[in-house]
Order: sequence, then C-alpha cells, then structure tokens
Amino acid sequence: MEVLKTIPNLRFTDSGNFFLLAGPCVIESETIALGIASKLTELADKYHIPLVFKGSYRKANRSRIDSFTGIGDIQALKILELIRKKYNIPVITDIHSVEDAVIAAEYTDIIQIPAFLCRQTDLLVAAAKTGKWINIKKGQFLSPSSMKFAINKVVDSGNNKVMITERGTMFGYQDLIVDYRGLTEMKKFGKPVVLDITHSLQQPNQPEGISGGNPEMIETIAKAGIAVGVDGLFLETHPDPSQSKSDGKNMLPLDMLESLLVKLVKIRRVINEL
Repeated sequence: MEVLKTIPNLRFTDSGNFFLLAGPCVIESETIALGIASKLTELADKYHIPLVFKGSYRKANRSRIDSFTGIGDIQALKILELIRKKYNIPVITDIHSVEDAVIAAEYTDIIQIPAFLCRQTDLLVAAAKTGKWINIKKGQFLSPSSMKFAINKVVDSGNNKVMITERGTMFGYQDLIVDYRGLTEMKKFGKPVVLDITHSLQQPNQPEGISGGNPEMIETIAKAGIAVGVDGLFLETHPDPSQSKSDGKNMLPLDMLESLLVKLVKIRRVINEL
C-alpha cells in the first residue's frame, strides 16, 4: 500500500511484495537479536521484501510468575535502536501501559498494541499521541468488524498511521482458528491488514502454564493469507525455537524462513497479476 512509504527506512515498497514484520518474540540478548536481524535483512534484500524488525522489549503477558519477561527495558530498547541504525530498517515493539508509549517511541518506528489490550482506550490514545505508526493486534475475543472501533480511537486521537493484525480467534479453551473472511472484512477499513502466521497457531492455556503450538502449519496459514490478499505478514523466528525464552513452540526456525519466503513471493506475484 502507498501509505506504507511513510514508515521510516522501509525499503522495497514498490516491489509489489507483502511487507514482513519479523523477529524474535522477546529480546533475549544482543547477540541473538543481531543474528536474527542480519539474516532477515539478507533475505529481505534478496527477495525485495519490505522488512520491519520485531522484538518485544518486555513480556508482560505470561501465564506464570516465573516466566522470562526480559533483560531490562532500556537495555532491550537500546538493542532495538542498534538494529534500527545498523541495518537501516524500521523496528516495532509492543507496549502494555500508557507510560510505555513515550518510552518505546524514543527507540522504535512502530508501536504495537497487544491483542489482549486492543480495547484499552487510554493505551490506544497514548500510542496515537506519539505520532508513530500503530499496529493493533485483533483480540482473540473480537469479531473482525469490531476492530473499526480500535482504529477509530487512534484516528480520532489525531493519528491516521494505523495497521491491524489478525492473530487468530479462540476456538474452545486451547486452540485458535483463522477466519479468512475476517481479513477481507478488515481490509474494508482502508488500513493495512497483517496476518500473524505464528501466534495464530498457538495452543494457549496448557496445564503446565506454557502455551503450545502447531508450527508445522505456518506455511499453510501464510500461503492462504497471501492468496486472500493481506498486505503484510507477521512472524516470530529464532535460530533454535526450543531454546527461545518465549513462544518457542509456535515459532519458525530461522533456517526455514528462506524456503517459505520463496514460495510466498511466487504466490504474491501471481495474485498481483490476477
């Protein structure tokens, strides 16, 4: 979409490709984050994919109190800023409180509103007032049509730079499902629509207090999203998901990303020609 050209340092916006929001679930260390960013940038340059690096500087939504939440807010934000400058790419992180908005805006280009918080008016207004791009993840409990109210809260606060992300809808207590009709419905709002192809495969509320996942379906979810016509894809990736400190069970191994992107770029090319 033409509007995406206003995201600072977003390259290849004229390529006709989907844009990609990708990175680890949480910033675990500078070494791991830089390694992932290096590979993502290499692939984005190779296949002319507009890339935004994603990483949470803090994980506030965890099932158990002993779960990893981060290495320290400012330390993690400075790593995001380093990636932003070193690779000349935009970065995105999520916030959880009104106070977080101003802090995160100093280091990032896009502020993300977590799905569980997408109805929090004060949070949306605070994010909007930073002037940054805002990515609102659709709550697992919301209908696609309800997202217009979240969008309106940002727009009515003076910020038109909004995108929305589908990340699955609760199906029972321990599974999620993607209703592809919702992607088409949300595109009617005139804002970029993103499909989260890893969190959509989570299996939450497991007895051990750690979300499960179904990562072997990532390619299926992604192919269908591109076929439907999403503007962007969101995914979490890690060199060794089994060692990731968060969401490892639904991540894509970093060494499997290129083969997936090759297929998705081909599908996108066909869709563009239809």
